[in-house]
Amino acid sequence: MRTTAPRRRRVRRTLAGAGAAAALTAGVLTGCGPGDSGDEGERGAQAAPRWNTAPSSIAAVGDSITRGFDACSVLADCPEVSWATGNDPAVRSLAARLLGEAEAPARSWNLAVTGSRMADLPGQLSQAAAYKPDLVTVMVGSNDACRPTALSMTPVAEFRSGFEAALAGLRAASPTTQVYVSSVPDLQRLWEQGKDDPMVRKVWSLGICQSMLADPLSAALGAKTRREQVRARVVEYNEVLREVCAKDPLCRYDGGAVFQYPFSVEQLSRWDWFHPGKDGQARLAELAHRQVTAAQPPR
Repeated sequence: MRTTAPRRRRVRRTLAGAGAAAALTAGVLTGCGPGDSGDEGERGAQAAPRWNTAPSSIAAVGDSITRGFDACSVLADCPEVSWATGNDPAVRSLAARLLGEAEAPARSWNLAVTGSRMADLPGQLSQAAAYKPDLVTVMVGSNDACRPTALSMTPVAEFRSGFEAALAGLRAASPTTQVYVSSVPDLQRLWEQGKDDPMVRKVWSLGICQSMLADPLSAALGAKTRREQVRARVVEYNEVLREVCAKDPLCRYDGGAVFQYPFSVEQLSRWDWFHPGKDGQARLAELAHRQVTAAQPPR
């Protein structure tokens, strides 16, 4: 009988030792040691990279808006007034506001191309990644909606896959670069601003954004439906930009700021009354600076 009692004690000691070892192992794996609650380990695992509100270099990608198209002369780029990287003091571009007017030319790069669509963004971001910028600005999508007809607009699924591929490529090449994404402007509002001016309608008839601007005074059901379809597609594009950007801790969407901005005729190009003029570019720069330097992303 006496031989069984020590054996039981040894069994109990062995089990207790195994339990302690398991607890210690669990503590190591979760980052908790003696006296730790486990909360700090969870917070550490969930911690996301912090947004830098004072980037020291900027690359800009996108379409004609970022190139300053039609802002200085007819049918021509004018990058010096670009909201993102321009050097015109009347605009005070995002680069000038963040880096200072003296430093901006050496530490900012405008890689946008007039006419670009989402399909062109992966290539542009690949170029931007080569500079390893602290921040890259993205404004693209207007040309995906501005097509010869509403039926030829870029499908939403294709728009999404293009944006996902573009961000993935940037992350692989430049993991720490922050991304500021501007929403697509409300094209229907731009139509409303210029449609009643005969000169504006004449310029639009040359082929500018026909999916929205064709037959600008027509109140026929077909024309109204077409304009509504274009606006709805822009809203869908902006939702894609928001959703995809939200999955990347170093991507910040503007919360729809550009889409919601009430551009007036005075802020549009005096050559096409559709692209932002110098004053419109200044407003875009102001919006972007406010968003990039905010402690928290827009809600």
